[in-house]
Amino acid sequence: MKIYKTKSYAETVELACSLAENLPKGTVIGYLGDLGAGKTAFTAGLVKGLGIDADVSSPTFAICNEYRGAGKILYHFDMYRIDGWDDLYSTGFFDYLETDAYIAAEWSENIYGALPDDAVIIEISKLSDSEREIKIYNKGENR
Repeated sequence: MKIYKTKSYAETVELACSLAENLPKGTVIGYLGDLGAGKTAFTAGLVKGLGIDADVSSPTFAICNEYRGAGKILYHFDMYRIDGWDDLYSTGFFDYLETDAYIAAEWSENIYGALPDDAVIIEISKLSDSEREIKIYNKGENR
């Protein structure tokens, strides 16, 4: 597990950007964190680090936003309203797992059992209005 502290939105974006540069295609990222913790900000950094030129927004109402560019695709899911396997199947989540696209899933605590064992977990805690503690580990690691 790696633990980082960021002191601004820009630092959170840059941390994610640097992480994205080394992620293999098909990586699944599961976010854990409260409302307003910075999950969408982290996704903006991933998109930037993957070389995709896109405006990132929360997929709260769309369930899934798609970002394409530079020969890469990132699917950004919001699992907040997912309540059980039937809901998860209805999102098409399992179909996306069979591609080489990147997947970033907010509110992964609602689908934790469905995440692949090699998923990268990004746990974000809000320390203050601008400060965040960000823990990064593989799902298979002990927390």
